[in-house]
Amino acid sequence: MPLVNEHYLTLTGAYLFPEIDRRVRAFQAARPDLADRIIRCGIGDVVGPIVPAVARAMHEAIDELADPARFRGYPPANGYEFLRHAIAEHDFRGRGAPIEDDEIFVSDGSKGDCGHVLEILGPDNVVALPDPVYPVYVDTNVMAGRTGPAIDGGGYEGLRTLPATPENEFVPDPPSDRVDIAYLCFPNNPTGATIDHDGLRRWVDWANANESLILFDAAYADFTRDPSLPRSIFEIPEARTCAIEFRSFSKHGAFTGVRCGYTVVPKDLHGRTRGGERIPMHRLWMRRWTTRANGVSWPVQRGAAALYSPEGRSQTEAVIDHYMTNARMLRDGCAALGWHAHGGENAPFVWVACPRCEDSWTFFERILHEAQVVITPGLGFGRLGEGFIRISAFNHRDRILEVVERLRGMC
Repeated sequence: MPLVNEHYLTLTGAYLFPEIDRRVRAFQAARPDLADRIIRCGIGDVVGPIVPAVARAMHEAIDELADPARFRGYPPANGYEFLRHAIAEHDFRGRGAPIEDDEIFVSDGSKGDCGHVLEILGPDNVVALPDPVYPVYVDTNVMAGRTGPAIDGGGYEGLRTLPATPENEFVPDPPSDRVDIAYLCFPNNPTGATIDHDGLRRWVDWANANESLILFDAAYADFTRDPSLPRSIFEIPEARTCAIEFRSFSKHGAFTGVRCGYTVVPKDLHGRTRGGERIPMHRLWMRRWTTRANGVSWPVQRGAAALYSPEGRSQTEAVIDHYMTNARMLRDGCAALGWHAHGGENAPFVWVACPRCEDSWTFFERILHEAQVVITPGLGFGRLGEGFIRISAFNHRDRILEVVERLRGMC
């Protein structure tokens, strides 16, 4: 029989969100009379719909595929030029970030790309991650064999931890020892924290001085309300030699069910072989895509491009305003209860310290049983997430108002 990838056996338990679903199903089975009252503010899924500009573009694209004269087959592996140009112009060059069209790689979402990028990086790289952190970064490195066994209380041997705490406003400092790859996510999931230009430049300077790579997750960049804050690491021009950036249309474009995002790999970025030869990372990423994928479908790319039209941008801004108003209401509601709340100002998540020194899974269970609200326990994001919960703002307004009322009723 075939040998399995034994690195998967190192993973502890289930992925965070399936474990949440398991506990919710157990509650529903025990209390079927309350099952219909459950409001989900845990996983960051949107409630939609896709905006009219996107729907119209996708309908037109389907009609084209049904017309023999306009039918299209395989798309370019890295995305159609019209979409890559719109992305580079709006998300980067329009904000002073020197990114070229062919440095954009369109994909089915940033979550996948965060793991796929490890395929072009050697197994012996030393990896540093913030704590708390989006679990995908951790689990994909475990799957790729870059860690040792699990550590009691959370984490894995071999991964360097970068503490993100209230004391440093959830913005970790660059490591002082040797690290080859460091992950950053801003606006941050799960804490909702942001980083300013000076803080981002400090990280870029560190990476270039140490010949390290920053994997920068900017999936929530479009939720940044403060115009003084960076939306891309490439607003620091020197990042072209030390960073890869991941972006997503899932949340602001309601593409969680459509699936589209992109990754930026500058041509100035290099890795090295064991023998010391410098290798362009752009070349490796292109080779990976042309071998492993046939690109994103024509209707989806047409829909994504519509997000950059004047109509699409106006409609999307209304979606962002809706979710960010939800976030402010959740943050204010928690603060009114005397709970210490973070985030919710430039990110669609509120990061709340558990009251009465409860651990995060206990508080999760109490909120589920007493208020029938599903949140995310902070321990699922790392050992320094213990003592916190994450509340997602992705819901309808009436549901958010109901969540605030139910939380008030717990106190």
